[in-house]
Amino acid sequence: MKSAQVFEYLNHAADYGIKVNGGEADFGAVVKRSRDVADGMSKGISFLMKKNKIDVITGTGKVKAGKKVEVIADGKATIYEAKHIILAVGARSRALPNLPQDGKKIIGYREAMTLAKMPKSMVVVGSGAIGSEFAYFYATMGTKVTLVEFLPSVVPVEDAEVSKQLERSFKKAGINVMTEANVESVDTKGENCKVKIKTKKGEEIIECDIVLSAVGIQANLENLGLEDVGIATDKGKILTNPFYQTNMPGYYAIGDCVGGQALAHVASAEGIICAEKIAGHSPEALDYNNIPGCTYCQPEIASVGYTEAKAKEAGYEIKVGKFPFSASGKASAAGAKDGFVKLIFDAKYGELLGAHMIGANVTEMIAEIVVARKLEITGHELIKTVHPHPTMSEAIMEAAAAAYGEVIHM
Repeated sequence: MKSAQVFEYLNHAADYGIKVNGGEADFGAVVKRSRDVADGMSKGISFLMKKNKIDVITGTGKVKAGKKVEVIADGKATIYEAKHIILAVGARSRALPNLPQDGKKIIGYREAMTLAKMPKSMVVVGSGAIGSEFAYFYATMGTKVTLVEFLPSVVPVEDAEVSKQLERSFKKAGINVMTEANVESVDTKGENCKVKIKTKKGEEIIECDIVLSAVGIQANLENLGLEDVGIATDKGKILTNPFYQTNMPGYYAIGDCVGGQALAHVASAEGIICAEKIAGHSPEALDYNNIPGCTYCQPEIASVGYTEAKAKEAGYEIKVGKFPFSASGKASAAGAKDGFVKLIFDAKYGELLGAHMIGANVTEMIAEIVVARKLEITGHELIKTVHPHPTMSEAIMEAAAAAYGEVIHM
């Protein structure tokens, strides 16, 4: 995403009074850089494993009864025993019957990160975080992108106003956004893909080089031995208690294979809580209603807690404050005026129920809200917390002031 952002800056350098001649994207170099960064992080993890005297066994694992794990490597099976076994098997791109992934013309997110060449055209199916991020990336690099969403709005889990803003921004960037649309089939027999899409207006066929299926994930539970051990699952997820103990003593599960948000920082928090509980400590259970979600397209999206609609559904009487980045000096100077900060408070007690941001670098701002909610801060306390000027983050203070009729800068 950073490479796309740099390219976008180059293409709009004149807006900042800078003349640039001949900016050109080297797609292969962009992919190589992203893989080099990922490899560097992976090597860092390997170093930490060695530093902390953790044995890493490479192979295909399967749980067995009696607190055992069978690992097959190079055709040889080895049995390992332990008092505690944690399953952290993750998930993969979810396959749909009408979108059978072949890894070449119909791909998932993993292939989308490592394509050999940049496609001239692409249909992205699903506008969640993964779909929106890749739609932005490929459109910015020069691919003609169509984004197809079955529901009435893009990024449908986000606040309705955030969804509307992202759709406007995407359309301004040249992305063809189709909501309330369903991909019925993809014909891959010819040189291109022929994507049949059903909309409110009827059927439409779009031709493209690549179809990216970004319709969610499914946990990697197959051939894991769960049935043999008796570990309970429901709707494709392993069932656990708040400290990640399964129904079978000694077997635990964390991450994308259990319920909760499928996010890296959630899996990390779950792993820490699980390990601390096993070690005999008394960790606090994870509050899944205070987990930040981030989408790394441009403009970025960051949110936590209740949306306005969900707060009303939960029976709260609410106060809503919104501050647009068009009124922010820092955003104006950065040339990033699209977006806003929206805060939702309980009108009775002033509790901060949720925050929803869309704009440049908002993923770096959301942690303030997570901490504020953890500490049960009120709207008035947030208003009186002085934020530095000029910054994007002062929009949080301004949005709180707007909720209580005290805003003076818009």
